[in-house]
Amino acid sequence: MNYTPYQPLTVLVVLIILSLQSYSQGVRGKILGSNGEPLPYASVFMTDSQSGTSANANGEYEVRLPKGIHKIRIQNIGYVSQEADVEVQDTWTVKDFTLKVQGYLLQEVQVDKGKKQDYAYTIIRNAIARSKFHRLQYKSYQMKVYVKGTGELLKVPFFVKGKLKKEGVKLNEAYTSESVSIVSFAQPDKVTEKVIAVRTTGENSGAGSPSMFISETFYQDKVANILSPLSRSAFRYYNFRYEGSFTEGKDIVNKIRVIPKSKGDNIFEGHIYIIEDEWAIHSVNLRTSLLGFPISVKQSFAEVAPRLWLPVHHQYEFAGNVLGFAGHYKYIASCSQFKVVIDEKLKAEAEVVATAPIDQVNPEVPQVAKSQPATRKQFRKMIDEYEKETLRQQNNPRVVAERTIKTDSLAYKKDSTFWNEERSTPLTEKEIRGYRRDDSLAKAAKEEAKGNSGTKSGKFSGLQLITGGSYKVDSLTRVTIHPTFAQVYYNTVEGFNVNLSAELQRSFRNSQRKLSFIPSFRYGLASERFYAKGRLVYGSRENSFSLDGGSFVSQFNPDDPIHPLVNSITSLIARRNFMKIYEKNYIRGAYSYKPSPFLSLTIGAEFARRAELFNNTDYSFFNQESRAYTDNRPENIELAQTGFETHHALITDLTLRYRPGEAYRMYNGKKVPLFNRSPEFLLLYKKGISGLADSKVDFDQVELGINHSFSAGLGALLSFELRAGTFLNNKQTYLMDYKHFDANRTFLGSLKPAGSFRLLDYYNYSTDDTYFSGNVYYQFRKLLITRIPEVRLAGLKESLFVNYLKTKYSPHYYELGYSLDNVFRLFRVELAASFEGRHHQDKGIRVGIASMFQVNKR
Repeated sequence: MNYTPYQPLTVLVVLIILSLQSYSQGVRGKILGSNGEPLPYASVFMTDSQSGTSANANGEYEVRLPKGIHKIRIQNIGYVSQEADVEVQDTWTVKDFTLKVQGYLLQEVQVDKGKKQDYAYTIIRNAIARSKFHRLQYKSYQMKVYVKGTGELLKVPFFVKGKLKKEGVKLNEAYTSESVSIVSFAQPDKVTEKVIAVRTTGENSGAGSPSMFISETFYQDKVANILSPLSRSAFRYYNFRYEGSFTEGKDIVNKIRVIPKSKGDNIFEGHIYIIEDEWAIHSVNLRTSLLGFPISVKQSFAEVAPRLWLPVHHQYEFAGNVLGFAGHYKYIASCSQFKVVIDEKLKAEAEVVATAPIDQVNPEVPQVAKSQPATRKQFRKMIDEYEKETLRQQNNPRVVAERTIKTDSLAYKKDSTFWNEERSTPLTEKEIRGYRRDDSLAKAAKEEAKGNSGTKSGKFSGLQLITGGSYKVDSLTRVTIHPTFAQVYYNTVEGFNVNLSAELQRSFRNSQRKLSFIPSFRYGLASERFYAKGRLVYGSRENSFSLDGGSFVSQFNPDDPIHPLVNSITSLIARRNFMKIYEKNYIRGAYSYKPSPFLSLTIGAEFARRAELFNNTDYSFFNQESRAYTDNRPENIELAQTGFETHHALITDLTLRYRPGEAYRMYNGKKVPLFNRSPEFLLLYKKGISGLADSKVDFDQVELGINHSFSAGLGALLSFELRAGTFLNNKQTYLMDYKHFDANRTFLGSLKPAGSFRLLDYYNYSTDDTYFSGNVYYQFRKLLITRIPEVRLAGLKESLFVNYLKTKYSPHYYELGYSLDNVFRLFRVELAASFEGRHHQDKGIRVGIASMFQVNKR
């Protein structure tokens, strides 16, 4: 090996740099209250290095520092902050702190427009007026973040205790994860995180990202979809009470009680501390709930740049009990090594004059650089205009937020020496025992995997035809077999029928295109008929071609409104055979163009031979004497006879979907569309072509639609879907060519609360003429039982819905309903009544999955 004269110098420089960044000494100690009890998770901030950390659950802290004198500030919400100069020598310096309970000085009530009003409202108005300024006063910043999460499982259902014990999971023991990251923020909302170290349960189970805790700010209207006390609509949902002030350094800090006008999800309660004159946040100590799970949020801010306060310590606690599981989890995040780039155009101070009558002030917006006094309204307007101008200068204004998380390849391989140096919050004895337990389990799992390394896996076996399975043929090809035992159904045409299906997927190197082939086979025991079909798809997300064909059974409504399993249950148990099917031998080709999630176009053509099928079995578990099955011919008010002769049909179709206002969030370079900003518009055209290839159908159908789902206020959601259409030509149609609606006669609710009927017959009002349908679903924050705070805090939601249908030949059909959502945090229970004109027709109860799992059928 050849050496250059510069190599020894280079090595020396590297060693010096490393020695400067790794210290074997510093300051450590305990933080106590005036009663001698430890203060868990108290904030520790090094003023000279602008670095923050925190104590652990026992009030113990530890900071590695170079030799010299350092200024340290200890802060805990509700206690008087302390600052001290600490001298660090060759060994650890021990410095304990005892914090006194914070005393508060009450000021006189301020008079606003001749009315006495709590001084808190003046403070909050000024803070709201200044909030966007505090959010925009920096162009970017970078910081180092240490995150530790510790959870305990307190209770589990009896039937899983054995499995958890086998996997080494124990009750009332600490399960801890830690991470160290470099987090960067750039306006308007771009967060980049580089995870440089992770330590967690086992070896590679992953750790939560800290960006979900630190990338949002209380200066925004909402924090994690919860209304901030500094939101512009805060006074609609909060009351505020001034509880005094205290002096910290040269600043006066006001303590404001945040009181929700009605408790529940999406609302905070607790305290927020505001710095006088700057109207910046000093700290927060708030509580809220999410789906009935209580959450507490604590943040301590520090002046990381002149007159710029950012949170340096975060503390979050989650707890809950669901389906027999109970536990709690605590996250702490310490931020340090801040590098902030100030926006010089916003650096000039603007005093907010709280008492100046707005109508006596020149409404012209002042220039940003001027420091002349301004009213709250002027100041907000000034900042709004500045933000709009900044957004207009964006490279890609369609991207409203961007998150990037990169994990270093060595993140999971850091040793104990690294963690002893980088861990800014000491581990408790319970956490240390948890790591020892997890390391032992990981070592045992490694040995077991090593002993089983010679066994074969991922190979095909005949049993997979029944149980299902997935395996790789090569690096680009995968075969998936769907479990046959889960595809055994029953209907009155085929009796019990067995289905076998699989998927072969082939990827292409250096291309986003894929090729997939999905074969399906079916045999009916009562009909003694065998069916087979296949689907071939080639393309990418933007462009794809598909080819379908075979001989199979099909529901008259091609959207398959009844799942075969649901029909099996209603037939065998309740003796109600709602599903109606016919035989179709067909071939179909289609092309899909989807340049973005907001625009899609599909063009297709199908040629089919369609034949009627009849019942072949009368079997059911119950009600064989009291109830008869219906024929395999749907009832329809426009067709006296829905039976049909075997015929051929050539049909083409076009579907166009468009949603204006294209906007995205970016996550690791992938676009996540934001659909709640604008409605989706639909254009559908279908044509039955007669004469060609002996086709007997002749019709033209056109349909327009619109659907949308958006927030209608705090905790409220409005969803709707409207469809209108007509058959311009209906010279020759069959029931399967009619317009069908998303109906339901079973006990199960739809996965689509807005856009489906609850009590409508599947085919009675299907039409080949003019039609209109409308579905509206409104979820309230407070309605009936949700007016009780305890009910809201349990996560329950109430909704009302209205469904309407009118065809040329049908009466005015509508449904009115009530929904109780998030029952046991999983289910939705609905009560519905249907009417024809002024006459009540039917009523029923539907049970479905909670609306937070709702889907949009596309």
